[in-house]
Amino acid sequence: MLEKVNYPEDLRKLNLEEKKQLAKDLREKIIETVSNTGGHLASNLGVVELTIALHSVFNTPMDKIVWDVGHQTYVHKMLTGRKGKLETLRQMDGLAGFPKVSESIYDTFNTGHSSTSISIALGMARAQEIKGEKSKVVAVIGDGALTGGMALEALNDVGSSNTNMVVILNDNEMSISRNVGGISLLLSKLRTKGLYTNFNIKGKKTINKIPFVGKRVVKLVQKAKRGIKQLVIPKMYFEDIGFRYLGPINGHDLGKLEDIFQIAKEQEGPILIHVLTKKGKGYKPAEDNPDVFHSTSKFDKLTGEKIGKKKFDYSKVFGEKLVNLAKTNKNIVAITAAMTDGTGLREFANQFPERFFDVGIAEQHAVGLAAGLSKSGMVPVVPMYSSFIQRAFDQLVHDVAILNLPIVICSDRSGIVGNDGETHQGLLDMAFTNIIPNFTIMAPKDFTELKAMLEFAVNLKKPVLLRYPRGGEQIAFERQEEIKFGKCEVLQKGKEVCLVGIGKFVAKAYQVAKGLKEEGIEATVINARFLKPLDEFVLLEWMKKARIVVTLEDGTTKCGLGTEIERLAFTHKLSTEVVKMGYPDEFVKQGTCEEIEEKYGLTEEKMVEEILKIKEELEEHRRGNGWLKILEKKKQNKPMNESC
Repeated sequence: MLEKVNYPEDLRKLNLEEKKQLAKDLREKIIETVSNTGGHLASNLGVVELTIALHSVFNTPMDKIVWDVGHQTYVHKMLTGRKGKLETLRQMDGLAGFPKVSESIYDTFNTGHSSTSISIALGMARAQEIKGEKSKVVAVIGDGALTGGMALEALNDVGSSNTNMVVILNDNEMSISRNVGGISLLLSKLRTKGLYTNFNIKGKKTINKIPFVGKRVVKLVQKAKRGIKQLVIPKMYFEDIGFRYLGPINGHDLGKLEDIFQIAKEQEGPILIHVLTKKGKGYKPAEDNPDVFHSTSKFDKLTGEKIGKKKFDYSKVFGEKLVNLAKTNKNIVAITAAMTDGTGLREFANQFPERFFDVGIAEQHAVGLAAGLSKSGMVPVVPMYSSFIQRAFDQLVHDVAILNLPIVICSDRSGIVGNDGETHQGLLDMAFTNIIPNFTIMAPKDFTELKAMLEFAVNLKKPVLLRYPRGGEQIAFERQEEIKFGKCEVLQKGKEVCLVGIGKFVAKAYQVAKGLKEEGIEATVINARFLKPLDEFVLLEWMKKARIVVTLEDGTTKCGLGTEIERLAFTHKLSTEVVKMGYPDEFVKQGTCEEIEEKYGLTEEKMVEEILKIKEELEEHRRGNGWLKILEKKKQNKPMNESC
């Protein structure tokens, strides 16, 4: 059946039974593809019928669908002209794992982080009202994303606006980890509505049959019911803030979905449809372990077993060290924003449940909570993925830095993370934290240094950003100096070239030095350790000895290590040539880490080539031929006037 459907207009020609077969075909295609490419499996399997029903009832692309987060859009992509490209999913120059307006007119907005869809959809709906357009705007948001403050702010605005739009609440009881908090409890109660409604209908029929008193009892019960209903069925929450609430309904029943979407399409004002789905639907390994198959690497589709042995990684090293520190320091607490397993906190949660807090998808609240705990004498450690920390920028400034509170923000997945693309690359954390007063910024070169830095950070009594990459270490360094505040580490001494690396790229600096040695150049290798405060005294000592200083960082070169070293050279009027090696002022698209490093010239081989090229140009300049090089470049760029 999938062969017959290329676009939504093809889908709308199918009958219900044909659509059910299409749902099976789509699931098979998703499992086949993701087992080979990796990606978000469980969430996509859970929205197959929901997506079919949306495109069957709503007139896309005239009607607009805004997908919250967007990692559940593989079905949407296949139904909107892209099924032939699914094998390129999340690969360089292939289909993105999230909606991309550059890919298709059916992708109405680029999404990647949670809790944004209702705000965006409301903006589109209001624009349509201003322009006098009648198309529908639909926001699809998960129950996990509903814990985000932005989503609740948007619900409040939509409800009071009487704007024509539809919010579909995809309730699968999951975000990445199991959902927590009051919103989760609210939705748990809402799920009882189906049971309540069935009991209500059957009970009324039974009581009505009682001679003489039956109808009187029914009326009496109905009066009491109106009050009790407020407690039993908290759908009133949505209705009280201005929505018409429909549901909950089975999100895998295509007929019911289409019926209720049709009702919503014909209604005026804001409507919220509560849909119950199962993450991983149709694939038992994903149904049994939806958190494991939320985002997965390649796997054997027959067994569900991952292909390739999982390596020891920075998140696990961090988690084990934190547990050890917490055994002796009773004030250490850990906070996660729905990422217990992803950030390595599972063992901490098991051993210290009274000191562990999962706040759901709510990064702003996580940092605010940490600030309150810190002000009360605790030592909060808050690991979050680098790209998610961006969401709490104001709290880092206003609630942490101004009071100079001892909080350790751990930037997991910093630097390039690869196939999830622009929305998930962790390139900006050092840059935006660098401009916040009172923050200390550290990055380890390997696992051993991470453990030492974490211990140092929890005892520092200052705000700290401790950043480390996804995956494992590249080199386990033998040399490990004691961590001292604001002090770098000189790993190797040389003359002409000084390589200054930080974090993951210290290993690259070490390898580049080996490549330069093969060319007869002895390079100094410095592990900066701290971006803030920078060890200016030691760095200046070695910068003065070198003709070329190269900075290496797994982040943007703007406001990062490169900028700081450049500032240092300028301030002290050094004639040293400063070369910044890192990522430019742009959003880095998807691809493997290796492909991305190759593209931006950040492999060891390309770095060596670039340094040798710069060295040669400096030699030419010293010999007095520098002007000839400049003239040659001008000739290549534009025709020379004969009179020159």
